Amino acid sequence: MQDNQSISSARGPKDESTHGNDQFFWSYTEEPHRTRRQAIIKAHPEVTKLCGPEPLTKYLVVIVVALQISCAYLLAQSPIMSWQFCLTAYVVGATANQNLFLAIHEISHNLAFRNPLANRLFAIFANLPIGIPYSASFRPYHLTHHKSLGVDGLDTDLPTAFEAFFLDSVLGKAFFCTFQILFYALRPMMVYQLPLTKIHLLNVIVQIAFNSAIVKFAGSKALAYLILSSFLAGSLHPCAGHFIAEHYVFDKQPASAKDPTALIPVPETYSYYGPLNALTYNVGLHNEHHDFPAIPWSRLPTLHKIAKEFYLELPHHNSWVMVIWQFIWDEEVGLWCRVKRAQVGRNVGGGTRWKEEELGVDEGGGTIIHQRR
Repeated sequence: MQDNQSISSARGPKDESTHGNDQFFWSYTEEPHRTRRQAIIKAHPEVTKLCGPEPLTKYLVVIVVALQISCAYLLAQSPIMSWQFCLTAYVVGATANQNLFLAIHEISHNLAFRNPLANRLFAIFANLPIGIPYSASFRPYHLTHHKSLGVDGLDTDLPTAFEAFFLDSVLGKAFFCTFQILFYALRPMMVYQLPLTKIHLLNVIVQIAFNSAIVKFAGSKALAYLILSSFLAGSLHPCAGHFIAEHYVFDKQPASAKDPTALIPVPETYSYYGPLNALTYNVGLHNEHHDFPAIPWSRLPTLHKIAKEFYLELPHHNSWVMVIWQFIWDEEVGLWCRVKRAQVGRNVGGGTRWKEEELGVDEGGGTIIHQRR
């Protein structure tokens, strides 16, 4: 297993005077996925043939978009506070919109079509039932998360020290889990701002037009159903457990792990191997995804099977519901439980291109290094 991570050219964590009460796991080591990816390719070169778009994705997206529009239309005359409206929004709507969140995640990696522009436009289509235009902004923030995993000031998946300090209690963590969709929506803009592009503008225009059409032809309650579905999808919902499960450190670590000079590898990505993967594009196979972002959701189980010896000993989750429960109630788990790096990272649009050996896909041109035959 790849327990020994190579030391990166980090400038190291800030000193204690700048950290204050900072309790994150600061690391001098490079993120583990590149090292493991290289080892897996060396041991199993055939895994590179798994890279490339999954044609099934676009059909699934169309079905889920149609489902949500149908539900919104059928609930247009129901009171918002009725049990029919709320139950449908939680059981069907939140699950469907979480599915669309993760479809956009797949599409952001150019895994629906081979043409990059087709992926950008299709992500805008998948965005429609979510009600808030976000697909264009999500992509560069998410790709930066891959390129600069754990890098303070670049990886916007990381909670800030402000969040961790003020939400360091059972009530605080419960608040975070209830409103985490808002944290994930607003935090990136607080960390750094993206330049606006034509795709961002198109995303906004198309979403406003769609929302207006929904209100005109089905009524404001139909739009309220879609917005509520998106909120619940990122709240206390079983599928929302993946947000926390993926990168928070749940296993108890030795006290010395807080000392970055000790070079103790702290597990910073956790996979989940439960049944909810069937509804969420296998996002639970998160170590596998970070190791090979160019492999689509449908082939991640194959990657796991081929390279099983690399994943068997890694910590993982069996239940997203229990992830949420433990996160809220366990005093040893909270927003401080993230690995951070202080080295200079790289952000998408920052003037650098991804190297093919890093991700298996040239995001600048959308070329797959080993196209599936």
